[in-house]
Amino acid sequence: MAMLGCRLIGLDDPKRHDQIKKLIVYVEMDRCTSDAISYVTGVRLGRRSLKFMDYGIMAATFVNLETGKAYRILSTEEARDLVPVYAPEINEKSVQQLRAYLKMPDSVLFRVQRVRVPMSEFDMPGPTHRKVSCSRCGQVVRDHRELQLDGMTLCKPCAHGAYFKNAQEVTWPDMNWSPQQGADLKALTREPKGQRTEGKESK
Repeated sequence: MAMLGCRLIGLDDPKRHDQIKKLIVYVEMDRCTSDAISYVTGVRLGRRSLKFMDYGIMAATFVNLETGKAYRILSTEEARDLVPVYAPEINEKSVQQLRAYLKMPDSVLFRVQRVRVPMSEFDMPGPTHRKVSCSRCGQVVRDHRELQLDGMTLCKPCAHGAYFKNAQEVTWPDMNWSPQQGADLKALTREPKGQRTEGKESK
């Protein structure tokens, strides 16, 4: 899917520095396909070049930011049904699937749609363009993801509810620990080279 998507939008080596900046991919399911696309193309959530749309559909849209070309590729259920036809000599199911998918042409594995993907500056990779604070909880919201409701600027959890419930601020053991403190403690407890620890007998 990833290789086909990149070919369709004119990118032959998406991990190359000059090409990775042109690519955004929207994935529509949090399954192994998303990991495979990230591995093959180099897109990452942290780079804002990988976008997750929770549709539950085995599909992804590949966008060339330079040309505006965009194609949505959907995995077909027919391909799964045809696995025994393409690899009849193999009995083990997972191995049979892998062998069959290697033999299947793209036209059997996928459906392709040419699409248009509206995007604003707030969807692009790069530094944060906008920050506002939620009027209710005070949390900073980045890149125009806030909502206006009854004249108030709200984060999405405050406006429509969140995936979590009953949030309460808590303390935790070692809450004042820092990476620097950890490094200092490790240095203090490290035995100097060539120095015998007290209580150990020399050989």
